[in-house]
Amino acid sequence: MPSLNTLETELLKKPAKLQGLIHDILGEIGENPEREGLLKTPQRVEKALRQFTEGYHQDPDELLNGALFSVPYSEMVIVKDIDFYSLCEHHLLPFFGKCHIAYIPNGKVVGLSKIPRLVELFSRRLQVQERLTTQIAEIIQEKTKPLGVGVVMEAQHLCMMMRGVQKQNSVAVTSSLLGAFREQKVRMEFLELIKK
Repeated sequence: MPSLNTLETELLKKPAKLQGLIHDILGEIGENPEREGLLKTPQRVEKALRQFTEGYHQDPDELLNGALFSVPYSEMVIVKDIDFYSLCEHHLLPFFGKCHIAYIPNGKVVGLSKIPRLVELFSRRLQVQERLTTQIAEIIQEKTKPLGVGVVMEAQHLCMMMRGVQKQNSVAVTSSLLGAFREQKVRMEFLELIKK
């Protein structure tokens, strides 16, 4: 079976192919893809899917290039309430919510605007929340070499709300704590600060 990246590359080469597949799906679910309201749906869905998955074509190194600065600061840096939207890889339904990120610099800080951009880069892929949380923490750890990183994500999943158990008010919370954030005192400070 071809990898997701191989499929993505093939679809980029053949935009009409994806539109044709969407046209066929509309017919398979019992719709008439030729009716007026659906005539441009394949093009619209293709455009939306490409936007929702543009993270496959973005490079974290390129994003962070020139955004690491030598600063003698060793206290916690927090960017909280970062809105994010992603697609669940199991049902291709959205999940969305807030991401809170903290790190303790070790001689280098990252430009603050790059942190939400990293969240967007990884959330614009087919995801599960657990992996998304870990990917964000690990890339910050790898690129900035801080004393520690903490990431907490809170999300609502349409695959739980619209289908299956249909629980409208469920929120999934995931965390990834690396380095100093595994220490109880640091962890508690982070969790208290993101509640405010």
